[in-house]
This record gives sequence, structure tokens and C-alpha cells, in this order.
Amino acid sequence: MRIVMVGSGYVGLVSGTCFADFGHEVVCLDKDPAKIEALRAGRMPIYEPGLEALVAENVRRGRLGFGIDLAAAVAGADAVFIAVGTPSRRGDGFADLSYVYAAAREIAAALTGYTVIVTKSTVPVGTGDEVERIIREARPEADFAVVSNPEFLREGAAIDDFKRPDRIVIGAEDARAEGVIREVYRPLYLNAAPILVTGRRTAELTKYAANAFLATKITFINEIADLCEQVGADVQEVARGIGLDNRIGAKFLHAGPGYGGSCFPKDTLALVKTAQDAGTPMRIVETVVAVNESRKRAMARKVIQACGGSVRGKTIGLLGLTFKPNTDDMRDAPSLAIVAGLQDAGATVRAYDPEGMGQARALLPDIDYADDPYSCAEGADALVLVTEWNAFRALDLERLRTTMAEPVLVDLRNVYRVQDVERLGFRYAGVGRASGGGRSEDRDGG
Repeated sequence: MRIVMVGSGYVGLVSGTCFADFGHEVVCLDKDPAKIEALRAGRMPIYEPGLEALVAENVRRGRLGFGIDLAAAVAGADAVFIAVGTPSRRGDGFADLSYVYAAAREIAAALTGYTVIVTKSTVPVGTGDEVERIIREARPEADFAVVSNPEFLREGAAIDDFKRPDRIVIGAEDARAEGVIREVYRPLYLNAAPILVTGRRTAELTKYAANAFLATKITFINEIADLCEQVGADVQEVARGIGLDNRIGAKFLHAGPGYGGSCFPKDTLALVKTAQDAGTPMRIVETVVAVNESRKRAMARKVIQACGGSVRGKTIGLLGLTFKPNTDDMRDAPSLAIVAGLQDAGATVRAYDPEGMGQARALLPDIDYADDPYSCAEGADALVLVTEWNAFRALDLERLRTTMAEPVLVDLRNVYRVQDVERLGFRYAGVGRASGGGRSEDRDGG
């Protein structure tokens, strides 16, 4: 099938490349000519494991192309996916849909023959209705349908998520459009990926509901971690104890510095605003948003406490800046609030991240950047593990201790065993774990 992806950001590029790998003919579009030229030259605008090689393979086979001419690409396409950004709108936090609606207007002018327009972007309930209205008003005679097909991709594992999905949600209002999208995803039938076909508005809300629920799990275990620290319990064992209940599940029960990234922060805000506008406020999600924001700043206070109550004049090394490993995404990363809190308290901050320093420099221009974990730790009064990259899981702790000014390790991801670290002379602070050892540290330690 001929597929057009309007938008070559994270979702558009990964989705378009995977569709091409299925054997479809795909064109990924973008307004930025420099981005398109870079993609044609094989340079990726994002870091995602395996993406560069997959793009190169499908370009070589003639199944994947890049362009800026929407009219030429849309003419004769079977399906046109809208995968543009929907950032939080300033002022009220609602999703900014201006890019979605602009894409709809351009698509309307280029339609030829029956075409299914698919909203792949995360959009509030009713967006598909408005997209349909925009196109129908511009082209009353056009033969088209609008479908919602939300994405459920995790940064750092997006290709596998796309090819082996937990589910495919199709929000369609007519059987003809449903048939087209089923054909688009037909290569996944061998994987027996569950397909949920529902109404368009239901599909739109499903995406927000899923992200809000996962954000709630993260925030819940983070608050349990705070309680564990006060009463002498171990959050990792608590998480294991409740996660073994298959009604709850173990995923997203890892205590840390709070959630960030391109999805959870903006999607929870948009859901809160949608619910308020509908007259049905979502108090749980509102609380999740507030607790998560305050937690990020609280992590800076945790570091300050570990340093004896003051970091003025001290150097603090941060290992990891991105909101999670295996991505270069800095959007709403906890590190941003942590750096701000430490600098406000008078500290000098030095950081190292395997992939995120390019993006970080634009957001954090006034910190020092190191070449590796050990140069980050050199002369530091504390080392803070912020992002659990694999490269940080087996550091030479003795080497770190000898190069640091003060042997303080603040492990915001509970990667290391408390006893192992303290045995080497470090002062250790984790999340939801008391120092001095315990059964969980002896067994698994994260």
C-alpha cells in the first residue's frame, strides 16, 4: 500500500520506517528541509536503537523516501498518517492542535480518490471530528474517512514495540476505512497482535487513559518510596511484593526521580484539561501531575541532604541527563529540575550522558560536560546517578572513590547494592531504601 507519514519526528519516523519494513511504499514528510536532507543522507534527527540501520535498509530497497512536497505525496495515497507534534499549550496545558489542523488543511487540498486520513498523533477526544470537519469543509466532494490509530511506543524500544505490539487500536466510523487500516497492519497478523476496533472518540481517549494510568503507577510507587524511607522499609521489596499480583503487574513500579519525556507530562496535563472542560474533573490525575512535578525538585534536596545539608561551593557530578536510557530525549527530564535545584543552592554541576548531551547543551548551557563517567566524578563532592543507562550499572566504584573529593553516591535509580557501596567507604543514598544494608540488597539490589 502507499502510505504517507505527515511529520518525521519520533512517532512519524519510527512508524513510517516500520511500515516500509513491512513492505509498504512509504514517504515521510516534514516542513524542515534540513531535516529531510539529513534523513536522505542517512543522519537521524533522534537516537533510537536500531533505527538508523532500518532506515538505511528500506531506503536502499526503495520502500522508504523523504520529502517536503505534501501535495505530490498525498495524491494517490491509500492512507495518510498525521504524526505531528501536540505539545502542551501555554497557559492551560491543553494539547496544542495547531499542527494537526494545519496538516488536515494541506491534506484536504491534495486528496485524489478514496483516502483514509489517520491521526497517529496523541490528540484529545473530538480531534478526529474536527479534522473531518476541516477536510469536508474544504473539499465537500472528496472521498475520504478519518480514523484514530494511537501509538503506544516506548522510547528506546520503539521498533520492537511497533513490530510486536501489545495491541493495535483502530478508531473507525465505517467498515471501509477499517478495512484499509487492517490491511496496513496485515503483516502483524502472524504475531497475533490483538486488534481493538472501536469508535474514533473512544480510541482517542484510550491513549490518554493508558498514559495517565502508567503515570499514576510511577507516582504511586514513588510516594511509597518516601514512606519506606521514613519507616525503615524497602521499596524494591514492596514493589516486588505487589507486582507479583497479576492484577497489578511489576511494570512501572520502579521508584525514581519522577517521570518525564515526551508523553506522560503533556498527556496527563491534556487529560486533566479535557476532563475539566467536560465538567468531570479527574482528581487522581491532577494529583499525579502535582506530585510528580514536586518530586523532581525534591531530588535536588535529597542530594543536598546527602552532602551534609549544603552544596554551596561544591561540585556535583550527574550520571545521565535524559529522562530514560536508550534515548537522547531531554523533554521534561527530571535532570532539568535537579540541576536547577542544585545550582540554586550554590553548587557547580558537571554531567555525562551517553547520548543526551547534544540536546542537553541547549537546555543546560551553564553546566560542565564530561567525556565519560570517571571524568564526571573527578574532584566531585557527590556523584548522582540520574538515568539508569547500562553503561552506569557496573562502574568501577573503587576507581570512583579514589578520584572523587568526597565519596558520596546518590543513586536515584537504586542500581547498586547498598552494602557493596558502603563497604567501599561511600556514603550512599538511594530511593526508598535505608542505608546500612538489608535483605533485598543482599539478594538483588536492583
